[in-house]
Amino acid sequence: MNFSELFKLSGLLGRFSPDGKCLASCVQYRLVVRDASSLQILQLYTCLDQIQHIEWSSDSLFILCAMYKRGIVQVWSLEQPGWHCKIDEGSAGLVASCWSPDGRHILNTTEFHLRITVWSLCTKSVSYIKYPKACQQGIAFSRDGHYVAVAERRDCRDCISLFVCSDWQLLRHFDTDTQDLAGIEWAPNGCVLAAWDACLEYKMLLYSLDGRLLATYRAYEWSLGIKSVAWSPSSQFLAIGSYDEKVRILNHVTWKKITEFEHPAAVVSTKAVVYKEVEKCPAAEAQRLSLASPWALPSSLLGTHSKYDISPVPASLHCVKPAADRANPKMGIGMLAFSPDNCFLASKNDNIPNAVWIWDIQKLKLFAVLEQLCPIQSFQWDPRQPRLAVCTGNSKVYLWSPAGCVAVQVPLEADFQIVSLSWHSSGDSLVLLSKENFCVCYLERQEVK
Repeated sequence: MNFSELFKLSGLLGRFSPDGKCLASCVQYRLVVRDASSLQILQLYTCLDQIQHIEWSSDSLFILCAMYKRGIVQVWSLEQPGWHCKIDEGSAGLVASCWSPDGRHILNTTEFHLRITVWSLCTKSVSYIKYPKACQQGIAFSRDGHYVAVAERRDCRDCISLFVCSDWQLLRHFDTDTQDLAGIEWAPNGCVLAAWDACLEYKMLLYSLDGRLLATYRAYEWSLGIKSVAWSPSSQFLAIGSYDEKVRILNHVTWKKITEFEHPAAVVSTKAVVYKEVEKCPAAEAQRLSLASPWALPSSLLGTHSKYDISPVPASLHCVKPAADRANPKMGIGMLAFSPDNCFLASKNDNIPNAVWIWDIQKLKLFAVLEQLCPIQSFQWDPRQPRLAVCTGNSKVYLWSPAGCVAVQVPLEADFQIVSLSWHSSGDSLVLLSKENFCVCYLERQEVK
C-alpha cells in the first residue's frame, strides 16, 4: 500500500472522474484536474468565487462548479480547455445543482425551492419544473438515465412527477400518501420507486413506473420512523434503517419484511467476529532509535499505531445516550450500504458511534463488527469486491474484507485527519479527504484475498 503526498483542498471537494482517468479537487476558487495515476496537473481553472460543489458529467468530459452564494454555475470542458459555460440564476438564487444522466443538461434548484431549471448545453434551451419539495432527497434519476422522479408539494399535498430525460416531458404525476415526504430513490433496475415519510411517521411507499402504489410498509406507529434507506445492487432487497436502532429488510416479491437486524450495545452472536481497535505506543522503541541515530524521525512514525484484536463474545460496545432536548437526535441507523456483490450490508447505529456492523445477506446473519477508538466518519465499499474502507477522523484508514481487517497509518508528517473517502472505479486506489488536504492511497490487488 502506497500513499501520495498531501495536496491542498477546500470543502471536502475531491472527486475521481467516472471513467477513472482524472481526479478533480478544489482550493477556494480554483479547480485542479489531475491525472488519476500520476497526479500530474492536467488543467487548472479559475472560477468567479469560492466553489461549494463540484460534479463530473457521466462521460467525464465536463465538470460543473457551483457557487451557491452568488447563484452561479460554471462548466468546464476537459477536451476543449478554452471552452466554458456560465449559468447565472440571478435573483432567483441557487441552492442545488446537478447533472442529468446524459451529461448535457444541468438541473439547478432555486432558493426557497421555487422551481428547478433545466439548462441544455447543446441547444441552450431552458425547461422548468415547478413546485419542487424541499426535502432530503427530492430528485432521483433512474439507473438507465431515461427517467427522473421529482418530489413536489402542491396545495399542501405531497406528490411525485416523473419526467422523460430526453425531452423533459411529463410522463406521470401522482399524489403520495405521506404527511411530509422526505425522500425518493429508484431501485437499480428502474422498475420501482421508493418514497418515504419524514421521521415523525414510519411509512415506506413503493410505486411502479406508471404511478401505481405497489405496497405500503409500516413497522410501527407513534415513534420516530425512517432514518436511512438503501437498495441492494440486484434490486431484490430494500434496507430501511430506523430510529429504533434496527434495519429491516424487505423483499422485492411481496414487499414484506423478511428479517430485521438489531444493533444492541452488546454483541452476543457466537457466529460473528468482533474486531476491536487497540493502540500501541512505540515510545520506548522510538526513544531508543532517536538516541542511537542523529536523524530525527518523522512525527507520524513516533505516534501510536493501531491494530485489531478479536474480542471474545459477548462483547460490549461503547454506547452514547442521545440528547433528548435537541433536534435530530444522534440515535438510530444513520448509515447503510450494500456491497457491490450483494453479499454484505454495512450499517452504523448512531447510538454506538464507534462501530460498523457487517451483515451476511445470504444467511441474514451478523458477520462481523468493527469497533473503533473514534467515531465513524465515513465508510464505503470497494466497487469491484466486498472490501470496506472506513475512516474515523484520524490519520489512519481501515480496510475490512471477509478474510479480516487491517488498520494502516498514513505516513505523513503533517496532521492529517481523514473525515471522508472515496474509491476509484477500479478499486485500486482511494482518495482520502481532510478539511484542508487530501492524498491518494494506492492498493495492490494481491494484498486482499
